[in-house]
Amino acid sequence: MRLIGLDIGTTGCKAALFEEDGTLVGSARREYAVDIPQPSWAEQDAELVWRLAQDALREVIAGIAEDWACGDEIEAIGLSVQGEAVMPVDAAGLALRPAILGMDTRTSPQNRRLVEQLGARALFDQTGMPVHTINTLPKLLWLREHEPALWSSADRFLLYEDYIINKMTGQAAISRCLASRTQLCDLHTGAWDETLLGTVGLTPERLAPVTESGRPVARMRTDLAADLGFARPPLVVTGGHDQACGALGVGLTQPGLAMVSTGTAEVVEVALGAPVVNETLYEGNISIYAHTVSGLHLAMTLNHSGGLLLRWFRDTLGKDVVEHAIASGPDPYDLLLADVPEDPTGLLLLPHFAGSGTPTFDTASKGAILGLTFGTTRSEMAKAVLEGVTFELRTNLDLLQTAGIAIDELRAIGGGARSDVWLQLKADITGIPVVKPRLTDAACWGAALLAGAGAGRRDDLAIWASEAVHLERRFEPNARRSAQYEDRYALYTEVYPTLAPLLHRA
Repeated sequence: MRLIGLDIGTTGCKAALFEEDGTLVGSARREYAVDIPQPSWAEQDAELVWRLAQDALREVIAGIAEDWACGDEIEAIGLSVQGEAVMPVDAAGLALRPAILGMDTRTSPQNRRLVEQLGARALFDQTGMPVHTINTLPKLLWLREHEPALWSSADRFLLYEDYIINKMTGQAAISRCLASRTQLCDLHTGAWDETLLGTVGLTPERLAPVTESGRPVARMRTDLAADLGFARPPLVVTGGHDQACGALGVGLTQPGLAMVSTGTAEVVEVALGAPVVNETLYEGNISIYAHTVSGLHLAMTLNHSGGLLLRWFRDTLGKDVVEHAIASGPDPYDLLLADVPEDPTGLLLLPHFAGSGTPTFDTASKGAILGLTFGTTRSEMAKAVLEGVTFELRTNLDLLQTAGIAIDELRAIGGGARSDVWLQLKADITGIPVVKPRLTDAACWGAALLAGAGAGRRDDLAIWASEAVHLERRFEPNARRSAQYEDRYALYTEVYPTLAPLLHRA
Protein backbone atom coordinates (compact mmCIF):
# COMPACT_ATOMS: atom_id res chain seq x y z
CA MET A 1 0.00 0.00 0.00
CA ARG A 2 1.16 3.49 -0.86
CA LEU A 3 0.21 6.71 0.88
CA ILE A 4 0.11 10.38 -0.09
CA GLY A 5 1.02 13.31 2.11
CA LEU A 6 -0.23 16.67 0.84
CA ASP A 7 1.49 19.65 2.44
CA ILE A 8 -0.16 23.07 2.08
CA GLY A 9 2.44 25.62 3.15
CA THR A 10 2.46 29.41 3.17
CA THR A 11 4.27 29.85 -0.13
CA GLY A 12 3.86 26.47 -1.80
CA CYS A 13 2.22 23.06 -1.73
CA LYS A 14 3.77 19.64 -2.18
CA ALA A 15 2.25 16.24 -2.87
CA ALA A 16 4.43 13.26 -2.03
CA LEU A 17 3.82 9.53 -2.60
CA PHE A 18 5.45 7.12 -0.13
CA GLU A 19 5.92 3.45 0.48
CA GLU A 20 4.93 2.30 3.96
CA ASP A 21 8.56 2.40 5.13
CA GLY A 22 8.94 6.07 4.21
CA THR A 23 10.59 5.54 0.84
CA LEU A 24 9.67 8.45 -1.39
CA VAL A 25 8.18 7.24 -4.69
CA GLY A 26 7.53 10.62 -6.26
CA SER A 27 6.63 14.21 -5.48
CA ALA A 28 5.52 17.44 -7.11
CA ARG A 29 5.50 21.02 -5.87
CA ARG A 30 3.74 24.23 -6.85
CA GLU A 31 4.50 27.74 -5.58
CA TYR A 32 2.01 30.52 -4.97
CA ALA A 33 2.07 34.05 -3.66
CA VAL A 34 1.29 35.79 -0.41
CA ASP A 35 -0.66 38.93 -1.27
CA ILE A 36 -0.04 42.16 0.66
CA PRO A 37 -3.02 44.36 -0.32
CA GLN A 38 -2.27 46.77 2.54
CA PRO A 39 0.63 47.22 4.97
CA SER A 40 0.44 44.57 7.73
CA TRP A 41 -2.01 42.42 5.74
CA ALA A 42 -1.16 38.98 4.37
CA GLU A 43 -3.78 37.17 2.30
CA GLN A 44 -3.99 34.30 -0.16
CA ASP A 45 -6.32 33.10 -2.87
CA ALA A 46 -7.43 29.78 -1.35
CA GLU A 47 -9.18 28.67 -4.53
CA LEU A 48 -5.89 29.12 -6.42
CA VAL A 49 -4.06 27.14 -3.74
CA TRP A 50 -6.62 24.34 -4.16
CA ARG A 51 -6.17 24.33 -7.96
CA LEU A 52 -2.38 24.16 -7.61
CA ALA A 53 -2.66 21.39 -5.03
CA GLN A 54 -4.68 19.42 -7.56
CA ASP A 55 -1.98 20.05 -10.17
CA ALA A 56 0.65 18.67 -7.80
CA LEU A 57 -1.47 15.57 -7.14
CA ARG A 58 -2.01 15.03 -10.88
CA GLU A 59 1.72 15.18 -11.51
CA VAL A 60 2.45 12.61 -8.82
CA ILE A 61 -0.25 10.25 -10.06
CA ALA A 62 0.86 10.70 -13.66
CA GLY A 63 4.30 9.46 -12.65
CA ILE A 64 2.87 6.02 -11.90
CA ALA A 65 -0.03 6.09 -14.37
CA GLU A 66 1.47 3.35 -16.52
CA ASP A 67 1.60 0.99 -13.57
CA TRP A 68 -2.03 0.67 -12.54
CA ALA A 69 -1.16 -2.08 -10.11
CA CYS A 70 0.79 0.51 -8.10
CA GLY A 71 -1.96 3.04 -8.64
CA ASP A 72 -4.43 0.66 -7.03
CA GLU A 73 -2.23 0.61 -3.95
CA ILE A 74 -2.74 4.32 -3.16
CA GLU A 75 -5.03 3.78 -0.25
CA ALA A 76 -5.18 7.11 1.58
CA ILE A 77 -4.19 10.77 1.63
CA GLY A 78 -3.41 12.90 4.68
CA LEU A 79 -2.93 16.65 4.99
CA SER A 80 -0.26 18.84 6.55
CA VAL A 81 -1.26 22.49 6.49
CA GLN A 82 -0.12 25.97 7.47
CA GLY A 83 -1.73 27.08 10.69
CA GLU A 84 -4.11 29.86 11.68
CA ALA A 85 -5.16 30.96 8.16
CA VAL A 86 -8.93 31.33 7.99
CA MET A 87 -11.48 31.93 5.24
CA PRO A 88 -15.28 32.25 5.07
CA VAL A 89 -16.92 29.76 2.68
CA ASP A 90 -20.39 29.31 1.24
CA ALA A 91 -22.51 26.17 1.53
CA ALA A 92 -20.66 24.60 -1.41
CA GLY A 93 -17.26 25.19 0.23
CA LEU A 94 -16.25 28.05 -2.10
CA ALA A 95 -13.99 30.62 -0.43
CA LEU A 96 -15.82 33.96 -0.33
CA ARG A 97 -12.70 36.09 0.14
CA PRO A 98 -8.95 35.51 0.34
CA ALA A 99 -7.71 33.60 3.37
CA ILE A 100 -6.22 35.77 6.12
CA LEU A 101 -2.85 34.17 6.88
CA GLY A 102 -1.08 33.60 10.15
CA MET A 103 1.58 36.18 9.29
CA ASP A 104 -1.10 38.88 8.88
CA THR A 105 -0.77 41.50 11.66
CA ARG A 106 -3.86 43.68 11.21
CA THR A 107 -5.61 42.46 14.36
CA SER A 108 -3.79 44.34 17.14
CA PRO A 109 -6.95 46.29 18.11
CA GLN A 110 -8.96 43.08 18.40
CA ASN A 111 -6.26 41.56 20.60
CA ARG A 112 -6.30 44.56 22.92
CA ARG A 113 -10.02 44.08 23.44
CA LEU A 114 -9.56 40.35 24.04
CA VAL A 115 -7.02 41.11 26.74
CA GLU A 116 -9.34 43.65 28.35
CA GLN A 117 -12.29 41.28 28.24
CA LEU A 118 -10.72 37.89 29.00
CA GLY A 119 -7.14 38.47 30.17
CA ALA A 120 -3.97 37.38 28.39
CA ARG A 121 -2.96 34.83 31.01
CA ALA A 122 -6.45 33.32 31.17
CA LEU A 123 -6.46 32.90 27.38
CA PHE A 124 -3.07 31.18 27.50
CA ASP A 125 -4.08 28.87 30.34
CA GLN A 126 -7.30 27.88 28.55
CA THR A 127 -6.05 27.55 24.97
CA GLY A 128 -2.26 27.27 25.12
CA MET A 129 -2.00 30.14 22.65
CA PRO A 130 -0.45 33.46 23.66
CA VAL A 131 -2.20 36.64 22.56
CA HIS A 132 -0.94 37.49 19.08
CA THR A 133 -2.11 38.53 15.64
CA ILE A 134 -1.24 35.04 14.37
CA ASN A 135 -4.32 33.55 16.04
CA THR A 136 -7.59 32.79 14.29
CA LEU A 137 -9.76 34.24 17.07
CA PRO A 138 -8.80 37.90 16.47
CA LYS A 139 -9.02 37.37 12.69
CA LEU A 140 -12.63 36.27 13.08
CA LEU A 141 -13.33 39.32 15.24
CA TRP A 142 -11.84 41.50 12.49
CA LEU A 143 -14.05 39.88 9.85
CA ARG A 144 -17.15 40.37 11.96
CA GLU A 145 -16.34 44.04 12.53
CA HIS A 146 -15.03 45.04 9.11
CA GLU A 147 -16.96 42.77 6.71
CA PRO A 148 -20.32 42.28 8.48
CA ALA A 149 -22.30 41.36 5.34
CA LEU A 150 -19.81 38.61 4.50
CA TRP A 151 -19.75 37.52 8.12
CA SER A 152 -23.50 37.05 8.13
CA SER A 153 -23.75 35.36 4.73
CA ALA A 154 -20.87 32.89 5.16
CA ASP A 155 -21.94 29.33 5.80
CA ARG A 156 -18.80 28.42 7.76
CA PHE A 157 -15.29 29.59 8.59
CA LEU A 158 -12.61 27.05 7.70
CA LEU A 159 -8.85 26.68 7.91
CA TYR A 160 -6.83 25.02 5.15
CA GLU A 161 -7.18 21.46 6.48
CA ASP A 162 -10.97 21.40 6.74
CA TYR A 163 -11.28 23.56 3.61
CA ILE A 164 -9.38 21.06 1.45
CA ILE A 165 -10.91 17.99 3.09
CA ASN A 166 -14.28 19.52 2.25
CA LYS A 167 -13.17 20.07 -1.35
CA MET A 168 -12.07 16.43 -1.58
CA THR A 169 -15.00 14.74 0.12
CA GLY A 170 -17.88 17.19 0.54
CA GLN A 171 -17.44 16.88 4.33
CA ALA A 172 -15.48 19.31 6.52
CA ALA A 173 -13.37 18.01 9.40
CA ILE A 174 -10.50 19.57 11.34
CA SER A 175 -7.91 17.80 13.46
CA ARG A 176 -7.65 18.57 17.15
CA CYS A 177 -4.02 19.44 16.38
CA LEU A 178 -4.92 22.29 14.01
CA ALA A 179 -8.00 23.38 15.96
CA SER A 180 -5.82 23.88 19.03
CA ARG A 181 -3.80 26.48 17.08
CA THR A 182 -6.83 28.77 16.64
CA GLN A 183 -7.22 30.13 20.23
CA LEU A 184 -10.82 28.89 20.02
CA CYS A 185 -10.20 25.37 21.32
CA ASP A 186 -9.94 24.19 24.92
CA LEU A 187 -6.37 22.93 25.31
CA HIS A 188 -7.41 20.37 27.90
CA THR A 189 -10.55 18.87 26.36
CA GLY A 190 -9.75 19.34 22.67
CA ALA A 191 -13.23 20.71 21.92
CA TRP A 192 -14.31 24.11 20.63
CA ASP A 193 -14.64 26.40 23.67
CA GLU A 194 -18.18 27.77 23.59
CA THR A 195 -17.28 30.71 25.84
CA LEU A 196 -14.62 31.83 23.38
CA LEU A 197 -16.95 31.18 20.46
CA GLY A 198 -19.47 33.42 22.18
CA THR A 199 -16.86 36.17 22.28
CA VAL A 200 -16.86 36.27 18.49
CA GLY A 201 -20.55 35.43 18.09
CA LEU A 202 -20.13 31.96 16.63
CA THR A 203 -21.72 28.59 17.23
CA PRO A 204 -19.80 25.33 16.72
CA GLU A 205 -21.96 24.62 13.66
CA ARG A 206 -20.19 27.43 11.77
CA LEU A 207 -16.86 25.66 12.26
CA ALA A 208 -15.77 22.19 11.21
CA PRO A 209 -16.20 19.29 13.65
CA VAL A 210 -13.03 18.53 15.63
CA THR A 211 -11.56 15.04 15.51
CA GLU A 212 -8.21 13.43 16.30
CA SER A 213 -5.46 13.36 13.72
CA GLY A 214 -5.30 10.21 11.62
CA ARG A 215 -9.06 9.66 11.51
CA PRO A 216 -10.81 8.73 8.25
CA VAL A 217 -13.31 11.29 6.94
CA ALA A 218 -14.55 9.76 3.68
CA ARG A 219 -13.29 8.59 0.32
CA MET A 220 -12.46 11.27 -2.22
CA ARG A 221 -15.32 12.29 -4.51
CA THR A 222 -15.43 9.89 -7.45
CA ASP A 223 -15.38 12.64 -10.07
CA LEU A 224 -12.41 14.39 -8.46
CA ALA A 225 -10.44 11.15 -8.05
CA ALA A 226 -10.96 10.33 -11.73
CA ASP A 227 -9.94 13.84 -12.77
CA LEU A 228 -6.73 13.62 -10.73
CA GLY A 229 -5.88 10.21 -12.16
CA PHE A 230 -6.44 7.91 -9.18
CA ALA A 231 -7.34 4.36 -10.13
CA ARG A 232 -9.91 4.45 -7.33
CA PRO A 233 -10.85 7.13 -4.80
CA PRO A 234 -8.39 7.23 -1.88
CA LEU A 235 -9.51 7.59 1.71
CA VAL A 236 -9.11 11.17 2.97
CA VAL A 237 -7.81 11.34 6.54
CA THR A 238 -7.38 14.17 9.06
CA GLY A 239 -3.82 15.39 9.39
CA GLY A 240 -2.72 18.46 11.27
CA HIS A 241 -0.62 21.57 11.55
CA ASP A 242 2.40 21.35 9.24
CA GLN A 243 4.93 21.69 12.05
CA ALA A 244 3.22 18.96 14.07
CA CYS A 245 3.15 16.70 11.01
CA GLY A 246 6.85 17.41 10.57
CA ALA A 247 7.41 16.49 14.21
CA LEU A 248 5.66 13.16 13.61
CA GLY A 249 7.59 12.60 10.39
CA VAL A 250 10.93 13.02 12.14
CA GLY A 251 9.96 10.75 15.02
CA LEU A 252 9.02 13.13 17.86
CA THR A 253 6.78 10.51 19.42
CA GLN A 254 7.87 10.66 23.06
CA PRO A 255 8.33 13.53 25.51
CA GLY A 256 11.62 15.44 25.33
CA LEU A 257 12.43 14.93 21.66
CA ALA A 258 12.89 18.16 19.69
CA MET A 259 13.19 19.38 16.12
CA VAL A 260 14.03 22.56 14.28
CA SER A 261 12.08 23.15 11.09
CA THR A 262 13.45 25.73 8.67
CA GLY A 263 10.97 26.47 5.93
CA THR A 264 9.21 29.75 5.27
CA ALA A 265 9.41 30.30 9.03
CA GLU A 266 11.80 28.70 11.49
CA VAL A 267 10.14 26.71 14.23
CA VAL A 268 11.24 24.59 17.17
CA GLU A 269 8.89 21.85 18.36
CA VAL A 270 9.42 19.89 21.57
CA ALA A 271 7.19 16.92 22.43
CA LEU A 272 5.48 17.11 25.83
CA GLY A 273 3.75 14.38 27.81
CA ALA A 274 1.12 16.86 29.01
CA PRO A 275 0.24 20.50 28.30
CA VAL A 276 2.58 22.84 30.20
CA VAL A 277 1.43 26.44 30.73
CA ASN A 278 3.94 27.81 33.24
CA GLU A 279 4.96 31.43 33.75
CA THR A 280 8.18 31.24 31.74
CA LEU A 281 6.40 29.87 28.68
CA TYR A 282 3.65 32.48 29.08
CA GLU A 283 6.15 35.34 29.33
CA GLY A 284 8.04 33.94 26.34
CA ASN A 285 4.90 33.67 24.19
CA ILE A 286 5.52 29.96 23.55
CA SER A 287 2.45 28.20 22.19
CA ILE A 288 1.35 24.83 23.57
CA TYR A 289 -0.97 22.70 21.45
CA ALA A 290 -2.07 19.15 20.66
CA HIS A 291 0.35 16.90 18.78
CA THR A 292 -0.78 14.67 15.93
CA VAL A 293 0.11 11.77 18.25
CA SER A 294 -2.80 11.22 20.62
CA GLY A 295 -1.90 12.00 24.24
CA LEU A 296 1.10 14.22 23.42
CA HIS A 297 1.40 17.99 23.15
CA LEU A 298 3.97 20.29 21.59
CA ALA A 299 5.75 23.44 22.72
CA MET A 300 6.45 25.66 19.72
CA THR A 301 8.69 28.66 19.14
CA LEU A 302 8.34 30.78 16.01
CA ASN A 303 10.51 33.05 13.90
CA HIS A 304 8.45 34.36 10.97
CA SER A 305 11.57 35.19 8.95
CA GLY A 306 13.30 31.83 8.65
CA GLY A 307 13.81 30.51 5.14
CA LEU A 308 11.62 33.35 3.86
CA LEU A 309 14.42 35.76 4.76
CA LEU A 310 16.96 33.78 2.75
CA ARG A 311 14.48 33.70 -0.12
CA TRP A 312 14.17 37.50 0.10
CA PHE A 313 17.97 37.76 -0.02
CA ARG A 314 18.06 35.43 -3.04
CA ASP A 315 15.38 37.33 -4.96
CA THR A 316 16.61 40.81 -4.03
CA LEU A 317 20.39 40.56 -4.00
CA GLY A 318 21.01 37.31 -5.85
CA LYS A 319 19.07 37.61 -9.09
CA ASP A 320 22.18 36.86 -11.15
CA VAL A 321 22.75 33.72 -9.10
CA VAL A 322 19.18 32.59 -9.77
CA GLU A 323 19.62 33.19 -13.51
CA HIS A 324 22.89 31.21 -13.47
CA ALA A 325 21.22 28.38 -11.56
CA ILE A 326 18.36 28.24 -14.07
CA ALA A 327 20.84 28.08 -16.92
CA SER A 328 23.26 25.56 -15.42
CA GLY A 329 21.18 23.45 -13.04
CA PRO A 330 22.46 23.84 -9.44
CA ASP A 331 20.27 25.02 -6.59
CA PRO A 332 20.55 28.84 -6.31
CA TYR A 333 20.83 28.57 -2.53
CA ASP A 334 23.84 26.29 -2.90
CA LEU A 335 25.47 28.91 -5.10
CA LEU A 336 24.65 31.74 -2.69
CA LEU A 337 26.16 29.85 0.25
CA ALA A 338 29.09 28.26 -1.57
CA ASP A 339 31.66 30.87 -0.53
CA VAL A 340 30.40 31.99 2.86
CA PRO A 341 33.21 32.50 5.41
CA GLU A 342 33.84 29.70 7.88
CA ASP A 343 34.17 31.98 10.90
CA PRO A 344 31.62 34.49 12.23
CA THR A 345 31.01 37.57 10.12
CA GLY A 346 31.40 41.09 11.44
CA LEU A 347 27.71 41.73 10.80
CA LEU A 348 24.68 41.56 13.07
CA LEU A 349 21.36 40.98 11.34
CA LEU A 350 18.05 41.38 13.18
CA PRO A 351 15.68 39.01 11.31
CA HIS A 352 12.44 40.84 12.13
CA PHE A 353 11.44 41.43 8.51
CA ALA A 354 7.84 40.44 9.40
CA GLY A 355 8.01 41.59 13.00
CA SER A 356 9.47 39.43 15.73
CA GLY A 357 8.31 35.99 16.72
CA THR A 358 8.84 34.39 20.08
CA PRO A 359 9.74 35.44 22.68
CA THR A 360 8.91 39.14 22.11
CA PHE A 361 6.05 38.90 19.57
CA ASP A 362 6.61 42.53 18.52
CA THR A 363 4.67 43.09 15.30
CA ALA A 364 6.08 46.63 15.01
CA SER A 365 9.71 45.50 14.96
CA LYS A 366 11.62 45.50 11.67
CA GLY A 367 14.76 44.02 10.21
CA ALA A 368 18.19 45.62 10.48
CA ILE A 369 21.76 44.90 9.37
CA LEU A 370 24.57 46.37 11.45
CA GLY A 371 28.30 46.52 10.69
CA LEU A 372 28.25 47.10 6.93
CA THR A 373 31.39 48.54 5.35
CA PHE A 374 32.61 49.02 1.78
CA GLY A 375 34.51 45.77 2.29
CA THR A 376 31.36 43.74 3.04
CA THR A 377 30.78 41.03 0.44
CA ARG A 378 27.59 39.36 -0.68
CA SER A 379 28.80 36.08 0.79
CA GLU A 380 29.24 37.71 4.18
CA MET A 381 25.74 39.16 3.96
CA ALA A 382 24.36 35.74 3.03
CA LYS A 383 25.98 34.21 6.08
CA ALA A 384 24.77 37.11 8.22
CA VAL A 385 21.23 36.12 7.23
CA LEU A 386 21.88 32.61 8.53
CA GLU A 387 23.55 33.94 11.67
CA GLY A 388 20.70 36.32 12.49
CA VAL A 389 18.04 33.65 12.09
CA THR A 390 20.12 31.25 14.20
CA PHE A 391 20.78 33.80 16.95
CA GLU A 392 17.00 34.15 17.19
CA LEU A 393 16.78 30.34 17.36
CA ARG A 394 19.17 30.28 20.30
CA THR A 395 17.15 32.92 22.13
CA ASN A 396 14.14 30.61 21.98
CA LEU A 397 16.06 27.47 22.90
CA ASP A 398 17.52 29.21 25.95
CA LEU A 399 14.00 30.22 27.00
CA LEU A 400 12.63 26.67 26.64
CA GLN A 401 15.42 25.29 28.77
CA THR A 402 14.84 28.00 31.38
CA ALA A 403 11.21 26.80 31.47
CA GLY A 404 12.42 23.32 32.39
CA ILE A 405 12.20 21.78 28.92
CA ALA A 406 15.53 20.02 28.34
CA ILE A 407 16.81 19.72 24.76
CA ASP A 408 19.74 17.38 24.11
CA GLU A 409 19.61 17.38 20.31
CA LEU A 410 17.69 18.95 17.47
CA ARG A 411 16.38 16.95 14.53
CA ALA A 412 16.44 19.22 11.47
CA ILE A 413 13.74 19.24 8.80
CA GLY A 414 12.50 21.57 6.07
CA GLY A 415 14.31 23.21 3.19
CA GLY A 416 17.02 24.61 5.48
CA ALA A 417 17.96 21.08 6.55
CA ARG A 418 19.41 20.49 3.08
CA SER A 419 22.22 22.97 3.83
CA ASP A 420 25.09 21.41 5.77
CA VAL A 421 26.52 24.92 6.21
CA TRP A 422 23.38 26.05 8.03
CA LEU A 423 23.11 22.89 10.12
CA GLN A 424 26.69 23.24 11.35
CA LEU A 425 26.03 26.90 12.10
CA LYS A 426 22.98 25.92 14.18
CA ALA A 427 25.14 23.55 16.24
CA ASP A 428 27.93 26.12 16.67
CA ILE A 429 25.64 28.96 17.78
CA THR A 430 23.24 26.97 20.00
CA GLY A 431 25.77 24.54 21.44
CA ILE A 432 23.30 21.70 20.79
CA PRO A 433 24.04 18.82 18.39
CA VAL A 434 21.92 18.91 15.23
CA VAL A 435 20.89 15.69 13.49
CA LYS A 436 19.93 15.44 9.82
CA PRO A 437 17.43 12.72 8.85
CA ARG A 438 17.40 10.97 5.50
CA LEU A 439 14.01 12.52 4.77
CA THR A 440 14.03 16.28 5.42
CA ASP A 441 10.55 16.90 3.93
CA ALA A 442 9.10 15.36 7.06
CA ALA A 443 5.75 17.17 7.00
CA CYS A 444 4.60 15.24 3.93
CA TRP A 445 5.74 11.98 5.47
CA GLY A 446 3.98 12.81 8.73
CA ALA A 447 0.77 13.45 6.78
CA ALA A 448 1.26 10.13 4.95
CA LEU A 449 1.74 8.31 8.27
CA LEU A 450 -1.55 9.74 9.46
CA ALA A 451 -3.16 8.64 6.20
CA GLY A 452 -1.93 5.11 6.85
CA ALA A 453 -3.22 5.19 10.42
CA GLY A 454 -6.63 6.35 9.18
CA ALA A 455 -6.69 3.54 6.65
CA GLY A 456 -6.10 1.06 9.49
CA ARG A 457 -2.74 -0.03 8.20
CA ARG A 458 -1.19 0.03 11.68
CA ASP A 459 -2.56 0.90 15.09
CA ASP A 460 0.83 1.82 16.62
CA LEU A 461 1.42 5.20 14.95
CA ALA A 462 4.15 6.32 17.35
CA ILE A 463 6.18 3.13 16.92
CA TRP A 464 5.69 3.19 13.15
CA ALA A 465 6.90 6.79 12.94
CA SER A 466 9.94 6.07 15.13
CA GLU A 467 10.93 2.96 13.17
CA ALA A 468 10.76 4.85 9.86
CA VAL A 469 13.20 7.61 10.89
CA HIS A 470 16.74 7.27 9.53
CA LEU A 471 19.15 9.79 11.07
CA GLU A 472 22.00 10.17 8.61
CA ARG A 473 24.42 12.77 9.95
CA ARG A 474 25.13 14.46 13.27
CA PHE A 475 26.58 17.98 13.48
CA GLU A 476 28.44 18.54 16.74
CA PRO A 477 29.25 22.08 17.91
CA ASN A 478 32.77 23.16 16.90
CA ALA A 479 34.43 24.30 20.15
CA ARG A 480 36.46 27.13 18.58
CA ARG A 481 33.62 28.60 16.56
CA SER A 482 31.15 28.13 19.42
CA ALA A 483 33.41 30.26 21.63
CA GLN A 484 33.55 32.94 18.91
CA TYR A 485 29.79 32.89 18.56
CA GLU A 486 29.33 33.30 22.31
CA ASP A 487 30.84 36.78 21.96
CA ARG A 488 28.76 37.57 18.87
CA TYR A 489 25.59 36.32 20.54
CA ALA A 490 26.22 38.55 23.55
CA LEU A 491 26.25 41.51 21.14
CA TYR A 492 23.16 40.21 19.34
CA THR A 493 21.13 40.16 22.55
CA GLU A 494 21.61 43.95 22.73
CA VAL A 495 20.43 44.67 19.17
CA TYR A 496 16.66 44.41 19.59
CA PRO A 497 16.41 46.26 22.94
CA THR A 498 18.61 49.03 21.51
CA LEU A 499 16.82 49.38 18.17
CA ALA A 500 13.22 48.68 19.16
CA PRO A 501 12.32 52.28 20.13
CA LEU A 502 13.71 53.55 16.81
CA LEU A 503 12.16 50.75 14.72
CA HIS A 504 8.75 51.44 16.26
CA ARG A 505 8.96 54.99 14.90
CA ALA A 506 10.49 54.11 11.52
